[in-house]
Amino acid sequence: MGGGYNCVVDGDTIWLEGVKIRIADIDTPETQDYRCQAEKDLGDRATVRLQEILQGGRISLEPIDRDADQYGRKLRIVLVDGESVGETLVDEGLARWYEGGRKPWC
Repeated sequence: MGGGYNCVVDGDTIWLEGVKIRIADIDTPETQDYRCQAEKDLGDRATVRLQEILQGGRISLEPIDRDADQYGRKLRIVLVDGESVGETLVDEGLARWYEGGRKPWC
């Protein structure tokens, strides 16, 4: 985990070919700036699951109406073999659809 050429930072952020990507359509619990242990635990599970999903096939990116967020991360819908990574994480209870702002997980 952490920064790099190809790696998973957390449940909704990855490095891909040296570019930092924020999965645009979801929000996952924080693993660093968490507000309670339950949030960190779920965030850790989301991170591990994202690693598993990304190793399972061909990764592709779809742009959205905004290119980057306030932190410079590229905002993209992430797909593996044509399936939405975000939708998978939401369906598995490890993420929620992103509706703007930070909402509590505790």
